[in-house]
Amino acid sequence: MEYEIVNKQTTTYTAEDIKNVLNYYPYEITKIENIKIKDSDKPRAVYKVYTNNGIKCLKKMYYDKEVLLFIYSIIEWLNYHGIKCPRFLKTKNGLRYVYYKGNYFVLMDWIDGRKCDYDNIEDVKDASKNLAKIHNATKNFRSISGSKVIYEDKDIYDSYSKHFLQLLDSANKAFYYKDSFSKLFIEYADYYIESAKDSIYLLSQIDFSNDNVRTSLCHYDYVNKNIIFSQNDIYIIDFDKAKIDYSINDFYVFIKRIMKRKNTSWNFEIFKTALESYESIRPLNQIEFKLLIAQLMFPNKIWKLTRDYYKNIQHCNKKAFYRILKELVSQKNNHQQFMLNIFDYFNNKY
Repeated sequence: MEYEIVNKQTTTYTAEDIKNVLNYYPYEITKIENIKIKDSDKPRAVYKVYTNNGIKCLKKMYYDKEVLLFIYSIIEWLNYHGIKCPRFLKTKNGLRYVYYKGNYFVLMDWIDGRKCDYDNIEDVKDASKNLAKIHNATKNFRSISGSKVIYEDKDIYDSYSKHFLQLLDSANKAFYYKDSFSKLFIEYADYYIESAKDSIYLLSQIDFSNDNVRTSLCHYDYVNKNIIFSQNDIYIIDFDKAKIDYSINDFYVFIKRIMKRKNTSWNFEIFKTALESYESIRPLNQIEFKLLIAQLMFPNKIWKLTRDYYKNIQHCNKKAFYRILKELVSQKNNHQQFMLNIFDYFNNKY
């Protein structure tokens, strides 16, 4: 049967290449749509494939076979433990991938559903519980032979300390340049510097050498677009950033995305609901809660924005940077009240 790739975007792979990859699978193809093409240091591509056996998702991976097998192991492990994620489908030869022109491709069932709605508190609760289930299910995760297990090797205290020094350096540069961006930053710098300092102090009290901070598999991109509600189930997709790390860091990645939105800006009640939903499955200990507070306290977006601005001050779009900074500092009061609430909550809890 003849078919075409529609919505074609720029990619190093031609329509004929994609057809050749799909020929390895036991399906009749009726239509292919480009969904995402990303040309970067980690080029990736996603195609929606219509077949005689339902709609599939073809994904070009940007990593090697060892990491691919790690991702495959994750998906199989989670499905075995009742957590739904699309599995890699078999080729005609029984493999779970296709190696073509130097890259690996995998094919999965296309999940027809809607992404998690952060403005729907029931979605937030269900997603939080599901994340806790992932962490419980993978605390003893084992990957298959031949795979490369990815571990987070970053020292949180050292990393945040470095960021703090860079934030101080940005503040010094703001006093030197005194342009519109710098003047706005100076107006709020004291708050963000103190927040960073308090965050690092809290981190310094945490002993990471024992088992108080538990580890598991962490998705590390557990955000709304990767949390799909389909009928009465939740499906998790895109494990490209997954690694073994402290479980609470994964919850932080999830909750910070909600807290930094305009509609849900540092809303403590939403945070509390998400946390208690997570803890209904996997309760935190005091040390893990401290680590969560420290990360929520640190002004990561301000640190990164100001660092990038002064690093590229001669060539950057200053109006765009100013607009982003203005949006960030507009949440300062919300963040300040949020931190007061979370410390009260912590003190009452422990």
